Amino acid sequence: QLQASGGGLVQTGGSLRLSCTASGLSLGMYAVAWFRQAPGKEREFIAGIGMSGQPKYYIASVKGRFTISRDNAKATMYLQMNSLRPEDAAVYYCAVSDSVDASRLVREYKYWGQGTLVTVSS
Repeated sequence: QLQASGGGLVQTGGSLRLSCTASGLSLGMYAVAWFRQAPGKEREFIAGIGMSGQPKYYIASVKGRFTISRDNAKATMYLQMNSLRPEDAAVYYCAVSDSVDASRLVREYKYWGQGTLVTVSS
């Protein structure tokens, strides 16, 4: 099970930190990632991190603003989001792969959190 939290309403330029805690699975054995889905759009990969904390991948639109990290001892992954923009508004999902390296493909992820809503006001 994955439990995501940390979403909310923030003004443009603000920050949020999303967390996702795993239970019942060994998070430290797999790559993990964050995806997001805006209304009417497909779910998109935004950041991924390998089993050991490297490598990290980001889509171009969030690179330099978002940081993915993980604490395997706490079975928790994070997404620090800074300089938020209205176009970042979406439901954010954490996901756990069944491999050691992060993929950008939805189908490569076996476990999904329930989603946490991020709203950015302009």
